[in-house]
Amino acid sequence: MAKAIEITDSNFEEIMKSDQPILVDFWAEWCGPCKMIGPVVEELAGDYDGKAVVGKVDVDANPAVAAQFGIRSIPTLLFFKGGQVVDKQVGAAPKSILAQKLDAQL
Repeated sequence: MAKAIEITDSNFEEIMKSDQPILVDFWAEWCGPCKMIGPVVEELAGDYDGKAVVGKVDVDANPAVAAQFGIRSIPTLLFFKGGQVVDKQVGAAPKSILAQKLDAQL
């Protein structure tokens, strides 16, 4: 089963070159709602293996990417297509909502 990839300030641009839709979870270790949504993001990584890229950005360790997208609340999940943000979810949400947003990009 695929796992969410760790996205960092240094590998972000490379990952954005993917021709698949990309879901990026901006989170932090100390964030309670982030811990609630973490397993859901991992499940989505498995469900969408080969169809979409699912990754996580630790905002404390990678402030440049978080700043680039003006992330002020976490968890924030951004959906990318062609390197552009096409959808967004701020705060924890059920798996069905996130899957629906990802399906819309496939």
